[in-house]
Amino acid sequence: HGQLWVHGGCAFSPRFKREQSAGDTTGRGVPSSSLLNGMESGSTKHYMIRTPIAIAAALLAALTPHPADKPKAEKKGAAKPAPASVAAVKAAPAAPVAKAQEVASVKAAPAPVAPVPSTARITYSQCHVEGPYIAMTFDDGPHVSQTPRLLKMLKERNIHATFFLVGKCVAENPEIAKQIVEEGHEVANHSWDHPLLTNMAEGSVREQLQKTHDVIKQTTGVTPTLMRPPYGGFTKNQQAWSHGTWGYKCILWDVDSNDWQNKKSPAKTESTIMANTRAGSIVLCHDIHKSTIDVMAGTLDGLSNKGFRFVTVSELIAMNKESAATPKTKTARTLTPAEASSVATSIEDIAKPAIAQ
Repeated sequence: HGQLWVHGGCAFSPRFKREQSAGDTTGRGVPSSSLLNGMESGSTKHYMIRTPIAIAAALLAALTPHPADKPKAEKKGAAKPAPASVAAVKAAPAAPVAKAQEVASVKAAPAPVAPVPSTARITYSQCHVEGPYIAMTFDDGPHVSQTPRLLKMLKERNIHATFFLVGKCVAENPEIAKQIVEEGHEVANHSWDHPLLTNMAEGSVREQLQKTHDVIKQTTGVTPTLMRPPYGGFTKNQQAWSHGTWGYKCILWDVDSNDWQNKKSPAKTESTIMANTRAGSIVLCHDIHKSTIDVMAGTLDGLSNKGFRFVTVSELIAMNKESAATPKTKTARTLTPAEASSVATSIEDIAKPAIAQ
């Protein structure tokens, strides 16, 4: 390869002639077959170049390796052969698709979590507190004349109470509802028009609570977090979904003043409250009865003289101390439909004009 014989002004190169194809040309574009004649010398093929220009080409060809002698260049972008071990892995048959999906799902699935039992309490009829704290609650308002009377008494004594509002009454007396909030009291949901909720379909109950929830929020700017069912009637299922929907705690009572029954003898309302109130009590009254408001100043003073301190229901719940040793208390009794239809706290009573009751 690279040998050159010169004889009689001619040069011979054993590898000058390019690949013998019809389209192969020299640097001048002349077919190589017109410049070169081949001759055999033993087992080696020689070619004689007849022109001076071809002599220079022969010299260059003698000194330049023939393409056939070079290692073939790798095509651009061609993948390099993988090592045997890698190739073996790649060549290994793939696992069945179903099996692969099964493995993937096992890896992706989170570890099972044991259900955590819910111990959150959502219904209260009283609380167990350290200290002489009680919550005064007033249902069925706001009343056009009796609620402002009560608010004046509470303000004079720096007492905060919780008002369970009827949605229809809030819509009729929005300024009084605003006053309740502005003076630091708590407002809560007591349905739209005071029906016995246990006798109603779920959709109707939701409408009662949602309408009242909305009107309280729109009127006062406060989102209620407590509710009290009219007549105390609310099933465990209703309690659960109302808590899930609005976050409501269901508030009953442990001291029922029975003020709706004592309109002709209001002193009984005061004596009932004084005799039954304990630390942690939730006291039920109504701010729609004149007879109740007539004795409320004396009742509040009497409770204060016994050392009780007044807080809202939410404040009382925040103080609640649950304990296995806590004695069970009697919860509020739900009225029967017959009782509910005859009590003075029905919507018919609420809707009456503001007269002495």
